[in-house]
Amino acid sequence: MSFESPDHMFWWVVVGSKGGPTRAKILQFLCDRPMNTNQLSDALKVNYRTVTFHLEVLAKNRLVTAEGPKYGLIYFPSATCLARRDLLEKIAKEGPSAASFKEGVN
Repeated sequence: MSFESPDHMFWWVVVGSKGGPTRAKILQFLCDRPMNTNQLSDALKVNYRTVTFHLEVLAKNRLVTAEGPKYGLIYFPSATCLARRDLLEKIAKEGPSAASFKEGVN
């Protein structure tokens, strides 16, 4: 999928798609502290495979980065994600309908 800007991509990944709420929670946790997949699964009380799927989407769209060996990957929020942290917090607190797209556009 091609996006006009990082804001469009962020909006689609976090708000405009079915898995957006879960991805928003993952990003919130990672903004607080880096974690591996197992830690995220435990924190979210979500199946490990579900977290793996969402991390793949977030990595593909450059909202997270990962470092470490294959089974010990630690995920970090990317600069793109951190630049939109205020919007992420608002969406996580009030739900996707609380923030309009225009608020996310720089």
